[in-house]
Amino acid sequence: MEFPQWVVDRVVARQGCLHPYERFDAARTAFVVVDLQNYYTQPGYLGECAAARATFPAVNRLADALRQAGGHVVWVQTSADGAQDFWSHHHATMLTPERSARRLRELASSHPGFQIAPGLHVAPGDVRVTKRCYSALVPGSSSLDAVLRERGVTHVLVGGTVTNVCCESTARDAMMMDYATVMVHDALSAVTPQEHEHSLQNWMLFFGDVLGSEEIVRRIQPARVAVGM
Repeated sequence: MEFPQWVVDRVVARQGCLHPYERFDAARTAFVVVDLQNYYTQPGYLGECAAARATFPAVNRLADALRQAGGHVVWVQTSADGAQDFWSHHHATMLTPERSARRLRELASSHPGFQIAPGLHVAPGDVRVTKRCYSALVPGSSSLDAVLRERGVTHVLVGGTVTNVCCESTARDAMMMDYATVMVHDALSAVTPQEHEHSLQNWMLFFGDVLGSEEIVRRIQPARVAVGM
């Protein structure tokens, strides 16, 4: 992804280089994949982001490579169970009654909309985390922070949908909780290209790095395997 020169100039002035992470230690790196569920990716659902389906190859490429190198893959899924109570303002004020009812129904944990979309490489050893609101790291939303810290993760790679809502919200919180955080531009999608691009430009200016899946794969340092005496 190419950034406007004014973005490049400001980033370099702030941190001395455009991309600060030359290597990713697989053992301390997690690929956090946000909301690639049927509800957000498949036709016919209220939350469909059609562009998300085109990101599946990049998501699979990075997940497979990081997993093979000894890293961590975490699939984050939104559940609307009880959201009319714990997120009452959003459902009562920011959604029409019809959209609120449909979101509650199609994002219920028992509904097919909750399930991870077909075509994604989810391995048995991957972690699944359920979140309640946009950010998976805001207090009370999910167990993501505990999952990452338990595994000694210091670097978080963020993919999923949509770029400028749940993905950016989770990534911003990760950065402010002192994780080195990278948005993976070809593993992310938004409803419009403009929203995707503007979100990543703002992210680059203030919060962290933006790299493509292939760039990250080249920088992954495989975890060391202990050899018995």
